[in-house]
Amino acid sequence: MSNIGNRAYMRLNRADKEMIELFRDMPVACIADNMSRITCMDQSLVNYGGSATMAGSAFTVKVPEGDNLLVHMSLDMIKEGDVLVIDGGGCMHRSLVGEIMCTYAYKKGCAGIVVDGVIRDVARLKKLPIPIYAKGVQPNGPYKDGLGEINAPVAVGGIVVFPGDIMIGDEDGVVAIRPGEARELSEKVRATVQAEDKVLEKIHASGEWNRKVFQDAIEQSKVQKIDDCYK
Repeated sequence: MSNIGNRAYMRLNRADKEMIELFRDMPVACIADNMSRITCMDQSLVNYGGSATMAGSAFTVKVPEGDNLLVHMSLDMIKEGDVLVIDGGGCMHRSLVGEIMCTYAYKKGCAGIVVDGVIRDVARLKKLPIPIYAKGVQPNGPYKDGLGEINAPVAVGGIVVFPGDIMIGDEDGVVAIRPGEARELSEKVRATVQAEDKVLEKIHASGEWNRKVFQDAIEQSKVQKIDDCYK
């Protein structure tokens, strides 16, 4: 019988590198627009690392609040191109990673770290050339009593991340993509980026922007227009 809540899946179906590369230079906002605008991690996650962009395959870890023993176990398992995604239950009282752990992960080829919790040593983490997203900073360190799960689904930043998901991050935030949906999604995102580039090109060239779609939506909303000042 599986030891639920205290187990590590030692094998991981990582996303194909080809699929990851499709999204490397795509803005997270454009990806989100093609995923019904409800799929990004929430704004509580801030990037404290020294790189603004992230693209890799999710290596997931779930730990009890304030305990990082299984994060240490995951450091011995991650491979180049992995994004370490840690579900710490949003605990704000004890940091789960710091300079030494993040540096070791980087040296092993980790493409980024996402923590649903807090971290420490941020002054030095800024010098590491990988993104490190977290909810905040807390100098109190973690316990190492154990329990948790490795390479099972986790909840981070308000969304579910499955092991092997494609993780994309930039200055706006983080999104997780199911590999089986990646190719079709990438085509839609590419079309969005091209369309927005054309709009921006016209704005820069002439200051013009076709506003009809928005004007029609405003009319349909039946907003009351009052020909007077607020009193």
